[in-house]
Amino acid sequence: MHGSRDSQKGLHDPMNATSHGMAALAPTATRFLARHGHAHARLEPLASDASPRRYFRLPEAGLLLMEDRDDPIGFAAYLRLSHHLNALGLSAPVVHGADPDHGLALVEDFGHRTYTTCLSTGEDERTLYALAVDALLHLHRHTGATQVSQPVYDMTTLLDELDIFSDWYAPAIAPDMDHPTFARQFRTLWAQALAPMARQVETLVLRDFHVDNLMLLPQRKGVARCGLLDFQDAVLGPCEYDLVSLLQDARRDLAPGLEERMLARYINGAPARLGDATAIRHRYALLGAQRHARIAGVFLRLNRLHGKSRYLTYLPRVLGQLESSLAGAGLTDITNFLNTHLPGWQAKGTALGDGSHDTQGAPHD
Repeated sequence: MHGSRDSQKGLHDPMNATSHGMAALAPTATRFLARHGHAHARLEPLASDASPRRYFRLPEAGLLLMEDRDDPIGFAAYLRLSHHLNALGLSAPVVHGADPDHGLALVEDFGHRTYTTCLSTGEDERTLYALAVDALLHLHRHTGATQVSQPVYDMTTLLDELDIFSDWYAPAIAPDMDHPTFARQFRTLWAQALAPMARQVETLVLRDFHVDNLMLLPQRKGVARCGLLDFQDAVLGPCEYDLVSLLQDARRDLAPGLEERMLARYINGAPARLGDATAIRHRYALLGAQRHARIAGVFLRLNRLHGKSRYLTYLPRVLGQLESSLAGAGLTDITNFLNTHLPGWQAKGTALGDGSHDTQGAPHD
């Protein structure tokens, strides 16, 4: 759920519609398939959340056709990061052929067992999350993790993401506020709070490391059993960010006590360069607060620009996570600022989430 595009929720679930087959493809795609020996392949279109990226399953070949003509930078990053992650000993879909000029690739098909699907069918939650935490630990301990050309998650990026809260969430609950002054002061407070994170290039941050983008690959060994999706927006930055994505999910509650057990599991295996448990927990809360503030704004933007009101149902959870993370990171200046300039900011946002306010009439991500 980042500002540049929507996540690929439901990527590996077939659409209810019947297969469109080759007729659904542009001529460049049919020629691409023919060049790779799949001229007569049966295709099954796959559902995606909101991304312009399209996928078709080639069930007999164990491959997916990926078509993305709108994001050449993201497409190139996908190819680069697929190779990199596999070289590190993790599991990303292997690319078996690509045509970057037309945004086409044939990639390994990991099947249907997303973490979301596994959890809905009774797989053990603690076992799945422990595997995901171990995959993060493997990545974070690997000395080659940052040896790839990706943007740095720098202070400007962190603060620009927080502008989404100022631009979308704050006006939604306080339409008569002095928006320019609020946005400027909010950004200044966050610049002070995030100063310790500046220039911390510790690992490859996948950014959308949550149950919709993780797959169980039981035929593999060790951390390779955790399949990774939707990593093309990865950046170089702090380790704790992906841990927050996993353990403070905007879309689902974890079993009581599971977040703490998994956080402790991470701390026990964390590389020494991250410092002690207190340091890790502080950064976890700090990055959590930044992430939850951004997501609150993203959900309002998705609703207002695209009519995606279903995202508002997640607002109460995200706002509760934001309040807890602000407290956990000791960000009293930001909490006081919100209480002063957006009185009732959590209650009013929660009301949007329970349908108490109509937000469909005005101006995902």
